[in-house]
Amino acid sequence: MANFNIDSTEKRTYDAIVIGSGASGGWAAKELCDKGLKTLVLERGRDVKHVKDYPTAGKGPYEFEYRGSVPLEKRKDFQLARFVREETFHWAIRDDEQPFIQEKPFRWFRGYHVGGKSLLWARQTQRWSDFDFEGPQRDGFAVDWPIRYKDLEPWYAHVEKFAGIAGNKDGLAELPDSEVMRGFEMSCIEQYFKESLQKNYGDRHLIQARCAHLTDPQEIHRQQGRGACQSQTMCNRGCQFGGYFSSNASTIPWAQKTGNLTIRPHAVVHSVIYDDTKGRATGVRIVDGTTMETMVFYANIIFVNASALNSNAILLNSTSNRFPNGLGNDSGVLGKYVSWHNYRGKANAEYEGFKDKKTDGRNPSNAYIPRFRNVRKQEMDFLRGYAIGIGGGRGTGSDTNMIGDQLRENLLKPKLGNWHISSWMMGECVPLEKNHVRLSTDQKDKYGIPQLIISCEWSENDDKMVQDYIAQSKEMFERAGFTNISAVDTQTPPGADIHEMGGVRMGKDPKTSMLNGWNQLHHCKNVFVTDGACMTSTSTQNPTLTYMTFAARAANYAVEELRRRNL
Repeated sequence: MANFNIDSTEKRTYDAIVIGSGASGGWAAKELCDKGLKTLVLERGRDVKHVKDYPTAGKGPYEFEYRGSVPLEKRKDFQLARFVREETFHWAIRDDEQPFIQEKPFRWFRGYHVGGKSLLWARQTQRWSDFDFEGPQRDGFAVDWPIRYKDLEPWYAHVEKFAGIAGNKDGLAELPDSEVMRGFEMSCIEQYFKESLQKNYGDRHLIQARCAHLTDPQEIHRQQGRGACQSQTMCNRGCQFGGYFSSNASTIPWAQKTGNLTIRPHAVVHSVIYDDTKGRATGVRIVDGTTMETMVFYANIIFVNASALNSNAILLNSTSNRFPNGLGNDSGVLGKYVSWHNYRGKANAEYEGFKDKKTDGRNPSNAYIPRFRNVRKQEMDFLRGYAIGIGGGRGTGSDTNMIGDQLRENLLKPKLGNWHISSWMMGECVPLEKNHVRLSTDQKDKYGIPQLIISCEWSENDDKMVQDYIAQSKEMFERAGFTNISAVDTQTPPGADIHEMGGVRMGKDPKTSMLNGWNQLHHCKNVFVTDGACMTSTSTQNPTLTYMTFAARAANYAVEELRRRNL
C-alpha cells in the first residue's frame, strides 16, 4: 500500500501547475512548456477542442430551429447567463454550477471550459503607458505599481507577435504602439468623425482599435495552424479559421506540441496547499466535477489564473496554520480593492450625409478614442479618465406600422436609412478598500466550497466620470454635425464590463500588497498570479493583453528562479 501511494503521488506530480486555461493561463502554460517544464493545466469546465467543439461556427440564422432564440424550457436553469442565444448557448453555465452571493448588485460573467473567456472576449488589445502605471502614485490612490512600462515593453512585443495584432502605428504617448499587421478599415462616417476631432480638438484622436485578429498571417501563425480573419463577426461562437487569438487556437495546441502539457478538465480547484514545514506551496486540491472525488496534484511552481474573482476565492480558501486568512495574506488586503471598468455611458447619433455610400462587408473591430482626461495633469473634478469606443455604419429598415400587402412590400424592399454612429465609454474605476470579495462562512456550493460574497458598488468618482462622458459625447457629436443625438447613463451594475480586477494586487511593500513586481506572492515565492486579480489599478484599456504579458514574463522568471534553486 505504501508503494501504491508513492506511485500514485508520482503520477500526480508535475514541474508546474497552472490553474485556468483562459488567455493568461494559456500563456503561462505555453511559456512553461516551451522551457521544458512538465505542466498540468487545471480547468474547472469541460474540454473544448479547437474547431471540433464549435458547433455553431459559420451557421446562418436559418439553420437554427428558432432563428437563434432559446426556448423558455431550455433556458430556465440559466437565468444568470449573460448571453442566452442558441449561437452561443454552448458556453452558458447553469445557475447551480457556482452560486454566489451579491451583497450588492454585480454581474459576474464566467467561461467554464478549456479556453475560458479567450473564446468570448472582445479581442481589443491596447498597451498600457507610464501615464497608467504612474496613476496611483501621482493621484494618491491604491498603492504604487512595482513596475513601469519599460519592464513590460519587450514582453508586450513577445505576446503581440505570437498572438497577431491588427492595427496601426499611431504614435500616441498615451497609447504606446504595438507590433501590428494591417488594421481594419474605418467606415466613411468614422473617418469623417476622425477629421472632425482633428479640426475641433487638439488632444482627441480617433484611431482604428487594435485587435487580436490575423489580417496578414506570418510564419509563426501558420505554425499554429491559424489562418486570416474572414470578418464573419461570429467570433464568440468559436472561429474555425483561428482568425482571432484564443488559447484553443494558439497557446494550448502550441504547448501540447512540446509533449510537456497535460490538461485536466472538470477540475474544480478547492485550494492551494501550503506546507508549513517546507515554507512553500506544494500542490493544488481539486474536486472532480463529474465524480465529486477530491484529489491533490503536486508541483514546484503554481500559477493561479482562474480569472480575477475566482483567483481571489481560491487564495482565500487556501488556509493553513501559517496563513489562517488565506495564502500569502499577511497584509490583510487579499480580496480587497477589487475594481473593474465603467461602461455605463452610451451615446448614438445619425448623419444625413454620404447618401451615395453604404456599409459593405463586416468589421470584427471598431474605432477607438484613447483617454484624454487627466492624462498629463489633474484637470477635472474626478480622478483618472475614460476611453471611448466608436462604431458607425449604414443599414436598411422597413416601415412596419401597417398590415397586409403594404407591409409585405416594405419587408421585401427595405430602404437605406441615415448613417448612424454609436459610442461607449470605458472608464477607469479607482480601487477602493470597501469594494471587496470574501468567503461565506455558512453557505457552500455543490462541491463543498464556500460561496463567494461580492460586495462592490459605484463611487461618486464613477458618477462624475459618466456625466463628463455624456457631456463630451454630445459636444463632439454636435460639432461633427450629427443629429438625433442621445447620450445616457445606462445605470448598469458593476461587472457588466467583464473586466474584474484586483484583490491580489501587486505592490512594492508586502504590508500593503500581495504580489511583487514579478507577480509572485510576497510570502509564498513559488505561487504566481497573472490574471486580472494581480492588477493594482485598472486604467482604461482593455486589460487582456496586459494579463497575457504578465503571464509570459512571470513564467520565464519562474523558470529561471527554479533553475537557480530559489523556488
